Amino acid sequence: MSPDCSAQILIIAKEPVAGRVKTRLTPPFSPRQAAALAEAALRDSLRAVSATPATQRLLALDGLPGGWLPAGFTVIPQRGTSLDERLAAAFSDAHRLRPDPVVLIGMDTPQVTPALLGEAADALARHDAVYGPAADGGFWLLGLRRPDPALVLGVPMSHPETGKLQLDRLDRAGLAVHLLPELTDVDTAADAATVAAHAPDTHFAAALRELDR
Repeated sequence: MSPDCSAQILIIAKEPVAGRVKTRLTPPFSPRQAAALAEAALRDSLRAVSATPATQRLLALDGLPGGWLPAGFTVIPQRGTSLDERLAAAFSDAHRLRPDPVVLIGMDTPQVTPALLGEAADALARHDAVYGPAADGGFWLLGLRRPDPALVLGVPMSHPETGKLQLDRLDRAGLAVHLLPELTDVDTAADAATVAAHAPDTHFAAALRELDR
């Protein structure tokens, strides 16, 4: 990543509380085990962001921060009811705090690396948007040089064609979009196994190995 980075990086996440996160992992995992996996994934995501040059690092959090949060992050509350509303609000709040381009990720891709995040941030110097597709048809990253709620609001989330619909929205707005590699979101036990196999040195993979003992 270029040393003169001018993008901020934002994670949108839920506090990893049993019964509130990663409910699609239960079964086979218990709510407590699913929360442990969610916390591990969040730790990996935060670590990747911490290692990436950024003008600001933020966490848009549903819940309260815990010992898993490293130093150097500004915590902002999530606003809105539906996911598209919460994404739009997170972009707007981050941009209001600092009027730089915003790169947003979730807590579902513990395999994310500083190299990928750096590529996204760099791309916003030359493109209007950057987009990382997810294997389930959604997206794992969305970056906007000039965040505008209209680019996100109304896009159906958690839908097989969420990613296509989001890309269509960006295209209709006339934005130049840089595409990143596809990653797998951790939604199911099969996803968890796939991600852990691809990123065996993560907190997430270690947590999954511990549960499989």
